[in-house]
Parts: sequence; structure tokens; C-alpha cells
Amino acid sequence: MGTFGPTHWIIIVLLVLVLFGAKRLPDAARGLGRSLRIFKSEMSEMQSEGSPATHTNS
Repeated sequence: MGTFGPTHWIIIVLLVLVLFGAKRLPDAARGLGRSLRIFKSEMSEMQSEGSPATHTNS
């Protein structure tokens, strides 16, 4: 009960095709790509906003 095999991935892809249909998949992938780009840019902006906080317990 660890990793997915090739047959598992094929079944998952077929289920996604049946649930969403081939026509809506490109739109969904485009939206996911946009969301990931926004998330990456926000994360890099948060990291570059300031120096990492260094806490010293004395």
C-alpha cells in the first residue's frame, strides 16, 4: 500500500476524463497553471520581502 503503479494512473486518468469530459480538461489545466504561477510568485515575494527572522533564546 505504497506507490501507484501504471495501472492505477491509467484508471485515475480515465476517471478524470469521464468526470470532466475531454472538452473541459484544457480549461481546467489552464486555470490550474495560472493558480500555480500566482502561488509561486506570491511565495517568492514573501521570501524576498525581508531577511529571515532569526530568533535567539538567551
